[in-house]
Amino acid sequence: MTQVIPAPIALMTTAFPYLVAVTPTGEIHEARDLHALDYDGQPLDRADLIPLPPGATVAMMPGRRAVGLTAAGERVAQPATVGWALSAFLPIGYTRTRVPAYEMVPPDEMPANAETLPFFGYTALAGIDGELYVAAVPTDDPAHWLPDAFDVGQTERRVRRRLREEPGNRVLAHHAHCALDYQCPTATNLFYDRWEGAIAVSAGCNARCVGCISLQEDDGLVSPQDRLTFLPSVEEVVEVGVAHLTRAPEAILSFGQGCEGEPLLQWRLLERAIKAMRAQTTMGAININTNASNPRAVARLCAAGLDSLRASTISARPATYDAYYRPVGYGVAQIKQSLITAREAGAYTSINLLLYPGLADAEDEAAAWVDFLRETGTHLVQLRNLNIDPELLLPKLPPRGPALGIRAFIDQLHRELPDLRIGNFSVPLTKGADGVRVPLH
Repeated sequence: MTQVIPAPIALMTTAFPYLVAVTPTGEIHEARDLHALDYDGQPLDRADLIPLPPGATVAMMPGRRAVGLTAAGERVAQPATVGWALSAFLPIGYTRTRVPAYEMVPPDEMPANAETLPFFGYTALAGIDGELYVAAVPTDDPAHWLPDAFDVGQTERRVRRRLREEPGNRVLAHHAHCALDYQCPTATNLFYDRWEGAIAVSAGCNARCVGCISLQEDDGLVSPQDRLTFLPSVEEVVEVGVAHLTRAPEAILSFGQGCEGEPLLQWRLLERAIKAMRAQTTMGAININTNASNPRAVARLCAAGLDSLRASTISARPATYDAYYRPVGYGVAQIKQSLITAREAGAYTSINLLLYPGLADAEDEAAAWVDFLRETGTHLVQLRNLNIDPELLLPKLPPRGPALGIRAFIDQLHRELPDLRIGNFSVPLTKGADGVRVPLH
């Protein structure tokens, strides 16, 4: 994947968002006579777009020719010599609404290693009056996640110092790797003693997600992260966990990260660790990011002192869920029961909704989401741009209805579920008088 640094573009007023492409050497090329399109062939409107936000990355999609629409309504692909499709990767806190349009080149013209794109969130963009715009909407306050909060030099110093202080803790060493090599914010936060911090506990998983970022079984796909390779001890987990809960402002300690499998497979370890941590401190919130496949384990963890649960899912419809997650021994029914179990135990519940334009916002999918969220009483939906090549994802999914559009989908959730919170991030919690966990802010 080649990152493209946008160059200044001469100012010229245009009546519509126009196609912007990129040469194989990384030079941006404008086609101001062509209307920019999304993946489904729909023209991008100014109302669909926002200025390229700070922290966004612009990158080419090799092997995919940029496509635009002429004034006569003809779909035109750019020659590969001047027009690979251009996409944007959004900073956290922004939700993608459209995927870029492109036309695949013939197999004999495909660049080396470009058959399947890396795991990024490819977002449609266009030019307007000499500036780059993206198909996205801001959906949360990213203050705690901005790049300037994660200075590389300072992170290296903090990691080295902490590892010297606790040289035998494998959990800490693993997350030092995640902080330094992947710049993972939640791993990094462990070394800054702040906000949401990560602890990975599971090397195995009972799902085989199409877009898994830590273990890929499909030939030709490379996971961008290394999975945890050992089983931590309770003592290692408790040592790191108590330090974070007692030192960090607005502390959240989260099990279940991109560098591991499914934490509920280690629920017995977690149960013992949570009890031990809560015997030492009542500070902060203990959270699990999970596929929510085991309601009985969830009940045990809530009884031990778990404060919040975030269930990751792409759909509330079993056929779509199964096609993407390829679960082993569980399904949507277990996810639903886990959320109900956690909520009834007083935990704060949320959905990690893997969002792909044209999927969650399809009419039948959206209706299923409203029913699912209403039945489970879920408190928060965290929108997460699904990082995946469309050519890898879409052939594996079952048919679905017409799309509402991501903005309309979010509006529908707000309208039909007025108490539902929608954003991108986990929230710090406190306990109400009745013992139920509620957001600190």
